[in-house]
Amino acid sequence: MSTFIVTYDLNKETARPKIVDEVKASAGWARLSESSYAISTSETVNQVYERFKKHLDGNDNFYVISLRRPYAGWGKKDVNDWLEKHLPH
Repeated sequence: MSTFIVTYDLNKETARPKIVDEVKASAGWARLSESSYAISTSETVNQVYERFKKHLDGNDNFYVISLRRPYAGWGKKDVNDWLEKHLPH
């Protein structure tokens, strides 16, 4: 499994629920911030992008970024635990 950050800025806010539903369809996920999630999947980075792109329009910003150790930061315990479990060494 690979872990990616999916982050977005939906400028018209019309598709947010669809984006979140798509995140939750991943094998595993954790919410990092208002519009950033870590997802665990067997898909490639391009496959993840293709899965989400149907929910985007021309004025949105959207990135899928590989996530691996080392990382630095702190947040909610459940998110920290999820990252510890899912990020490759």
